[in-house]
Amino acid sequence: MPSSLLLNLIEYIIYFDLIQSVAMLLTSTFRLGLKSCRVFSRAVPQMPNFEYQPKKYLGPSYEKMQNIWATNIISAFAPHFKEPLLIHDGKMQWLFDHTGRRYLDMFGGIVTVSVGHCHPKVSEAAAQQLNTLWHTTNIYLNPKLHEYAAKLTSKLPDDLKVVYFVNSGSEANDFAVFLARLHTKNSDIISLRNAYHGMSYVTMALTAQSSWRNSLPLAPGFHHTMNPDVYQGLWGGSHCRDSPVQTTRHCDCKPDECNACDMYYGQLEEIFKYSLRAGNLAGFFTETIQGIGGVVQFPKGFLKKAYELVRTNGGVCIADEVQTGFGRTGEHFWGFEMHDVIPDIVTMAKGICNGLPMAAVVTTPALAQSLKGAYYFNTFGGNPVSCAAGLTVLNVIEEEKIQENAHVVGTHLLKKLAKLRDQFECIGDVRGKGLMIGVEMVTDKETRTPLPSNHFVDIWDDCKNMGVLIGRGGLYHNVFRMTPPMCVTREDVDFAVGVFEAAIQKHQKVFMK
Repeated sequence: MPSSLLLNLIEYIIYFDLIQSVAMLLTSTFRLGLKSCRVFSRAVPQMPNFEYQPKKYLGPSYEKMQNIWATNIISAFAPHFKEPLLIHDGKMQWLFDHTGRRYLDMFGGIVTVSVGHCHPKVSEAAAQQLNTLWHTTNIYLNPKLHEYAAKLTSKLPDDLKVVYFVNSGSEANDFAVFLARLHTKNSDIISLRNAYHGMSYVTMALTAQSSWRNSLPLAPGFHHTMNPDVYQGLWGGSHCRDSPVQTTRHCDCKPDECNACDMYYGQLEEIFKYSLRAGNLAGFFTETIQGIGGVVQFPKGFLKKAYELVRTNGGVCIADEVQTGFGRTGEHFWGFEMHDVIPDIVTMAKGICNGLPMAAVVTTPALAQSLKGAYYFNTFGGNPVSCAAGLTVLNVIEEEKIQENAHVVGTHLLKKLAKLRDQFECIGDVRGKGLMIGVEMVTDKETRTPLPSNHFVDIWDDCKNMGVLIGRGGLYHNVFRMTPPMCVTREDVDFAVGVFEAAIQKHQKVFMK
């Protein structure tokens, strides 16, 4: 064989072997890629099954809705998310958009849907009342109002047996300030920094978050003491709050005593010393866990000592249970019970009627007597439809063990979130009780610097895109708020945590540089 032909043959053999090797390498790489894709797909959380067919959406188009929003609705508050959702149907812990897509509601309509969207028993009670009587005002006796008043006040301790019905949490808090001032004949009210109590003229002054106060003159007579925040405050740490999950911040407190409580109490004493005129205290107003402020819990014992100081100085104690009431904290029906205190006035709203407009102020007969020398009226307070729904909500909480579910599922959720906190540098704190939970996002755990808004929104939006709706709060809007309908299951919250983890993993490399 000529040498040239032999050389050509050798070249062809080498070339063929090379092609075969490349082909094998590509095949192997492709298979590895498929395997990686399969691994990734298994890592994407699987939404739990839910047997419900949402109703067909027949309303205006998404584009027309956006136009109406832009031209016909006062934009005092923008919708959530980069692409706002058009929600048109809901069932228990699930919401459905105009395309029929399903979302796990981990915010509960801002802590308002207590026993589940369109709970069948609550819906039936409201429908029956709608077909009987819509409205009379309370200038007449009405059976539903009176049945509900008796049932509601039976859920409160001691002498808290008199109720006045209004329409919203802001209105309830406004009325509570009025009642405290009327009863004591004093004007000064103390609340906490970082508190949120409403957006009326009076309650905006009671509120102490700059982002919720407009650049207008505020009502006089309000003072704000240091917020006893054991995570971001001056004092506090890993032994200080009543929660299944403690902050990782070090403190010198012992399990059975809280030095931080004493330090924050000292700041309250400073208000009495420097800000109040002697003998002019009307009341002390607090949430039992701060909601919009970022689910902030106080050190153990703080409220009890504060109540004693306030009463010694002639004031009344007011508990804002707008977000914490009706079993949401799990172990207790009311948030104030975890502090071992009994207020003089309790305000409540949101979960009271599972989404229908209703609020209430409960007080003692002695304080209620003060109204005999004054006048206060509310046209829609104690509406028969809302009272029928509220009465059924109380029955459902008992019959379906909703409070127990909030405790069990909420504790499970808190512990799973605590594991994520230990895993990710950007999760600074996990806190709360029952199904009232906050996750504070930071740039690093050492400085506790709030995570910038753009990074927070990226995670928030991704959770929505994967089918989980979470709330937002905190002074710097860097706290995820998880307050779902209290019918939510362990399987549901496992899905929510999986989605939350996937969203953080996607973005942490960007914002942790």
